[in-house]
Amino acid sequence: MQVETKYAGEIVVEENQIIHFPHGLPGFQEEHRFLLMDLPDGGLFYVLQSVETTGLAFVVAIPYSIKKDYSVDLDDATQEILQIEKPEDVAIYGIVTVKDPFSKSTINLKAPLIINIKERLGKQQILNTDEYATKTPIMEGDA
Repeated sequence: MQVETKYAGEIVVEENQIIHFPHGLPGFQEEHRFLLMDLPDGGLFYVLQSVETTGLAFVVAIPYSIKKDYSVDLDDATQEILQIEKPEDVAIYGIVTVKDPFSKSTINLKAPLIINIKERLGKQQILNTDEYATKTPIMEGDA
């Protein structure tokens, strides 16, 4: 299938590349199908692109690359919704708020994206802890 993306133009993808978010994302409950794409020269950064809405794309990063001691405990309901059987089937991303200059950008560690990479299912999980913030600096020493 062909998908028009925000950053890469039109691309061809297979159905098995699409990640299904059964409940959408907070603020975007009607959006259920996304692609996780590499950013050209992005290194630690990726794009979560809506399949239905060209302009809806989030820059995301693996939180552990920014906060080494980051930890997420998934409740039973989330594990059931995402059909998680083994920890190695789970990938976790944080949505990045890109700022100018880039060094001032932040990542949302309070509400990570949990993805079962085997089953291609995802959910944004709001953590019940004050340990993490929605605007954590991505560069050390920045506030």
